[in-house]
Amino acid sequence: MIRSSPDQKRCMEINSGKLISLGSTVLIFGILLYISNASFKKLLTRKNSLVFKFLKSAVNITILFVGIYSVMAQFDIARDISAAILQSGTLIIAVLTFAAQQALGNVISGFSISASRPLEVGQKVKIVHGSSTVAEGIVQDMTVRHVVIAQYDGQTCIIPNSVVDQSVIINTNYTKQVGNFLFFEISYTSSIEKARELIYKNLAEEELVCQKHPGILVSSVSSNGMILKFTVWTETVDENFIACSNLREHIVRDFMANGIEIPYNTVDVNMRKEEA
Repeated sequence: MIRSSPDQKRCMEINSGKLISLGSTVLIFGILLYISNASFKKLLTRKNSLVFKFLKSAVNITILFVGIYSVMAQFDIARDISAAILQSGTLIIAVLTFAAQQALGNVISGFSISASRPLEVGQKVKIVHGSSTVAEGIVQDMTVRHVVIAQYDGQTCIIPNSVVDQSVIINTNYTKQVGNFLFFEISYTSSIEKARELIYKNLAEEELVCQKHPGILVSSVSSNGMILKFTVWTETVDENFIACSNLREHIVRDFMANGIEIPYNTVDVNMRKEEA
């Protein structure tokens, strides 16, 4: 019968201890990652906020980084590498900082955007960098590295946080309500008072409109008639598109039914029959 020597037993005990420690470390950080995802999922269900999306990405990356380091620290080779890095720390830190300055810049810009909140999930924004438009569309997501914007042509634009932080952000939804101008041209022979009455009637009937009695002004005159201008206010951009479409359709219908003429150019063609 072969018996194990004391050294072999001690080695087996050490190996089993390392395996238990390694498994415990993986389990702990796996649980932390699960708790993080579950917590942020609950928060995002209550409020789909860009800050929560950024923090979720930052926390998960931190947990993964610390977890991988903790696992690697269980091995002797990892400790030797750590010791070597610490001995030449100044040079290594300088090289790593230079190599990762763009990535670190995106992380820092992400914290800056999250703190100042110039944009939010679901908002309509236009990112202008210098003299060019980088992206225009609806904000969808944000990570430690980039902001995701769904453009109106169906494409998705992924912009580094540092670019967004240094750009001019035109945010249509920064205030609580969204306004859009509507214009209607009526002939000089039509009644302005009647036209205003019909416009106010349709504004009152449109459920998406927030302000039912805006000022209706004669913004300009043309060779055909007078141009009436007013602002349509709604809660969101999507609602504004729908409300403006409904108002155009219903106001034109009511103008036609009540004798309010909308002038338009016509061409008269006179055919002259030549004598034989």
